[in-house]
Amino acid sequence: MGVKLSSKAVELIEGKNFAHIATVNSDGWPHVTTVWVDHDGDYILVNTAAGRRKHKNLSKDPRVSLAIVNTSNPYEAVFIRGRVTEAVEGKEAEAHIHKLSKKYTGRDQYPLAPGERRVMYRIEPLKVMTWPPSK
Repeated sequence: MGVKLSSKAVELIEGKNFAHIATVNSDGWPHVTTVWVDHDGDYILVNTAAGRRKHKNLSKDPRVSLAIVNTSNPYEAVFIRGRVTEAVEGKEAEAHIHKLSKKYTGRDQYPLAPGERRVMYRIEPLKVMTWPPSK
């Protein structure tokens, strides 16, 4: 069973802050990449193109860690350990990348490459730590 996102975590996720997501390569080494991030209440949402390294990694191992740092104050961050509970493709994943494009770039449409398939991952948070720690 997952844990609830803290109010600080939600604030940072809803802000125009980037997430750094770590997945596990097939050789066991971590793979870290920067992604746009969102949430749907209890779950964290990220999006990628099918065939990219994180898509391949998450197809084999659902464990992830995320670091989301406040772009206005890099000494404020949230660190989340979780697991992918659902991979969503098709129109919902495409609508999600367009929503993220609007949030991060101000553009209504993300420039999809011809034939590009998007995958939206729903991540259940298992551990959430904010910095500085809550009092």
